[in-house]
Amino acid sequence: MNNAPPVQRFHSVTGLKKEKADYYFDLHANTWAGVLKQIHEANIRNYSIAVKEIEGKLFLFSYFEYIGSDFKADMQKIGEDPETQRWWKETDPCQTPLPDAAASGKIWADAREVFYAA
Repeated sequence: MNNAPPVQRFHSVTGLKKEKADYYFDLHANTWAGVLKQIHEANIRNYSIAVKEIEGKLFLFSYFEYIGSDFKADMQKIGEDPETQRWWKETDPCQTPLPDAAASGKIWADAREVFYAA
């Protein structure tokens, strides 16, 4: 019998400043090992970020699967990690939050999944 919690899927979107795009891409092409370790230890799997230009503006779309049982606690551990905090000091200035995310002090706006096929 499998007692593992069900996989939860998360999607989000944010803007990307064109003048910072190359730096952002370079960071993610060489993601720091400590950041990747925190992501894995926080029960995040299949994490990806995609970029799309829409009407002259760049947008980032993220997706990940969460396999743990306490999302809030796992996200708190990531947020408390010093290397992840340093990472965000590099990545956050590259991004332009959507209005709803900015209003709540977030960088990424949650997006609702409308379709999934395994």
